[in-house]
Amino acid sequence: MVYPATEDMTSEERAFMINATEIDVLPGVRGDLPEPLASASGAELAAVLLPLVDKGWIEVCPVVPWTAPDGSEGYQPGPAFPREDLPALLADDGRWEYAEDRDFTGGLTLTLTEAGERIPR
Repeated sequence: MVYPATEDMTSEERAFMINATEIDVLPGVRGDLPEPLASASGAELAAVLLPLVDKGWIEVCPVVPWTAPDGSEGYQPGPAFPREDLPALLADDGRWEYAEDRDFTGGLTLTLTEAGERIPR
């Protein structure tokens, strides 16, 4: 189903919005993208993502370690990277691949901004 607020988005843009809603690690978006974009370079993927950042809907954040109140360890998004840093970060193809050891620390994740959260889904 396409919601009125997202009807003007491409399916590729919606995939990035879904990834940000899920606060998934950056490589996770590839599974929501159609080919050939799913196998594209970081620079090509960034060309879809950066306009969503520029609209103020998505932030790109580092993945940082987190400890829950019960002591279990996990991950959470850190503070958003400045916009001017994003082209170089996102052009790194390695950032779009899962870490072999599944340690996500230092990887990238997408989060919705307040404006992004107001878009009906």
